[in-house]
Amino acid sequence: MNRASFRFSFFILLLLSLFGLCRAQAQQSYQPEYVVVTGGPSLIEWEKFKRVPHDHWWANFVHASRIRLDELRQQYGPNALVTWLVYKPSYIRRGERVEKHDLIAEIQSVQKKFSLHLVFFNTQNELIRYLNAGQPRDRVKIANFEYFGHSNRACFMFDYSNQIDSGSKAWLHETELNQIDRTDFAPHAFVKSWGCHTGESMSANWRRATGVRMIGAVGSTDYSGSDAPGWHPQLGSKNGRWVN
Repeated sequence: MNRASFRFSFFILLLLSLFGLCRAQAQQSYQPEYVVVTGGPSLIEWEKFKRVPHDHWWANFVHASRIRLDELRQQYGPNALVTWLVYKPSYIRRGERVEKHDLIAEIQSVQKKFSLHLVFFNTQNELIRYLNAGQPRDRVKIANFEYFGHSNRACFMFDYSNQIDSGSKAWLHETELNQIDRTDFAPHAFVKSWGCHTGESMSANWRRATGVRMIGAVGSTDYSGSDAPGWHPQLGSKNGRWVN
């Protein structure tokens, strides 16, 4: 190789190195947001007659979310943006008709304990609107997204058996996932649904719509856990598994 060729090759390598460095810096020049979404509980008046009733305890999903929110706060520190999105109508209805006290105040006490950014939502459109525009998404990217609540293979069901027996009027269906902007998420964001059956269909559609993998369960999940450190909802059957 003559001197001119060597200089040209060195120049090209230098440009590629600088390009790679600039790209890496650009990918890291965002504030991460750690998001937990919590669906609502069912009503005992409908569930008590079933062979396997749901949600004896109103805080099934709140409790599991609380444990995970505590982990996120400890892992990422006091200044991290940890956002808790809660489906509000189900907790109002369960509080008024079953518990006879204010469950919203209970949820707000968790927010205060862990210094969370608490956002109540009433519809799936409000949830999508927050994901897309609740933060300046050119500067704040979702690095963690987790869902705790009722679900089936095709959707998150925010109010299962709360407004109507064994059904839902508020959901996020896999056919609606393309409404979520792909640029909302950080590179290699961690996404997991702790609901039942989402690994059977919704996980694949989530990845196609957002470009990010979502871990989901094949089979049911079990929220009858404890306060033990590191406890998370478990798979509900021997044949169940997590997939993404």
